[in-house]
Amino acid sequence: MAILNVSLTDNSHQSLQDIITHSSVASLLPLACHFTATALTLTQESKASEPTELVVLGTLSIAQLQHILQKCQLTSVALTAINYRNNLHSYRFSVECNDLTNARNTLATLALAEKFEAALLQNAPKLAVPGVLVMDMDSTTIKIECIDEIAELAGVGEQVSAVTELAMQGELDFAQSLHQRVATLANAPESILENVARNIPLMEGLETLISALKQHNWRIAIASGGFTYFAEHLQNMLALDDVRANVLEISNGKLTGKVLGNVIDAQAKADCLNELQQKYHLLPEQTVAMGDGANDLVMMNAASLGVAFHAKPIVLKQADCAINQHGLDYLLHWLA
Repeated sequence: MAILNVSLTDNSHQSLQDIITHSSVASLLPLACHFTATALTLTQESKASEPTELVVLGTLSIAQLQHILQKCQLTSVALTAINYRNNLHSYRFSVECNDLTNARNTLATLALAEKFEAALLQNAPKLAVPGVLVMDMDSTTIKIECIDEIAELAGVGEQVSAVTELAMQGELDFAQSLHQRVATLANAPESILENVARNIPLMEGLETLISALKQHNWRIAIASGGFTYFAEHLQNMLALDDVRANVLEISNGKLTGKVLGNVIDAQAKADCLNELQQKYHLLPEQTVAMGDGANDLVMMNAASLGVAFHAKPIVLKQADCAINQHGLDYLLHWLA
């Protein structure tokens, strides 16, 4: 028996949250979704859910949902949950998917072109179960690349930013590029670090995300190829559980152009994630890593859920899911 029958002729450009409201269907979930040329019909679902989920925001239109299902070749569609988080509804659909990698790549291309957020997930970490989130710092938790800002104040901005971009695209060895960039900062005054930290711009949604996760006893950390001066500043500001970053050598109030100790590279970021998961006795399936550059990929692959945030193409191609248009708090919708 049909629970809801939606005419595509009249309603295809209406949003999901306007047509399929939480109040009208929440007690009836799961509901099988059947598209025809003229209608979307929701019926009572009795069979077990598929292991793959399509997650979309409530602002998505019925037509866009149908387009995603067709292009990504997703079948056996059933609405399993409607969540309301950070003042926005999201819809979770159980789907059958024969080629997850290809479907994810197709979805990533569609999402970028049509400017919507969506994810194809398997066994997504659960918001209500304690977990760990490790994030990159530069261009992820904050809106800037700190080394580029330092370099600008030191008078070598253009030289350094070009190298930074190549490193984030994965076209340069990260450790080598870091030493190369830091060397250009020799004899710059330590005060420029304070100037950058004082005006450091937090990424949209960061504080909302941290607050929501902490309410559910998650651990949150930064693992960065940037510098401890800024990572520790953020740790104190946001009450983060841990930070890992590189140490700039300072002598007589000036940068020496050197980094002390081992470089926090891609593997070190992944090690941080694994160490925190074990330290806090968290389930491996409750680990999330988020970043934007090539040096985040090892960490993202080590996590149960790897999220590309406003990321480079090489990262988008390999991530489990992405946030392309909005703030960090949209991660809350990808969690089950």
